[in-house]
Amino acid sequence: MTLSRLSVIIPAHQEERQIAACLLALAEQPPVPDVAREVIVVANGCTDRTAEVAGSQTALLQRSGWTLQVIDLPEGGKIGALNHGDAEASGDLRLYLDADIRVGFGLIPALCNALRQPGPRYAGARLVVPPPSSRVSAAYARFWQKLPFVAQGVTGAGLFAVNAEGRARWGRFPDIIADDAFVRLHFTPAERTRVEATYLWPISERLNPLIKVRRRQDAGTAQLALLYPELARNAAGDRASWRQALRLGLADPEGFAAYALVSLGVRMRKPAGNWDRNR
Repeated sequence: MTLSRLSVIIPAHQEERQIAACLLALAEQPPVPDVAREVIVVANGCTDRTAEVAGSQTALLQRSGWTLQVIDLPEGGKIGALNHGDAEASGDLRLYLDADIRVGFGLIPALCNALRQPGPRYAGARLVVPPPSSRVSAAYARFWQKLPFVAQGVTGAGLFAVNAEGRARWGRFPDIIADDAFVRLHFTPAERTRVEATYLWPISERLNPLIKVRRRQDAGTAQLALLYPELARNAAGDRASWRQALRLGLADPEGFAAYALVSLGVRMRKPAGNWDRNR
């Protein structure tokens, strides 16, 4: 098989408490035959020790067969960080990873195998929400993970990967809210693969943060529909209908109540703050 290179691009803003664990999970991955591996951490607009903590993991990653580059940008913004990381990356395979994600064992080999299939490919993995501490977040997470798009689909939330043919479908990341959905919608459902390895995706704690995140997600969806209407053809099944939600609610009334409460809060409350962070 032809030698490939995987570039893992991690935009990181104020992530000194998360970035070491994110990189450790990569270091613990089994080797991938015929695939060289690099990690590019793009600290952006940080006033904490994100870049320093990331750089301290260099030897650990090298012992596991990775190279690590840490870039410290003075300006913040995830989109700028993604574009800067892309410009530095040398891989024909690209994995875009949020800094608070923990990839499960075996995820990297599984993604590489999926991306090395013929044609343009988009790949993700099975999302798992770590147990939240607040009751409303725990109920929401339990219910949300049962929705068809999350339970069976390739969400791209916090983690998505493409091969070279897939990456050629767009140029620089545009200045948008939903970078994950923007990329996913460049691929038909038949071009997407979900590997059954897992990754941990933390959810917001308490009601108000849940509403804020859900509002951001809805705003990102609306923005894509406005700016890139041609991508809508690949959006089938991305959102559960209320009929599906009600059916699931019969088995989990508390989870459904939390989901409905967040949905109601999104409709009733005016936007506040900014879109700096998803969770």
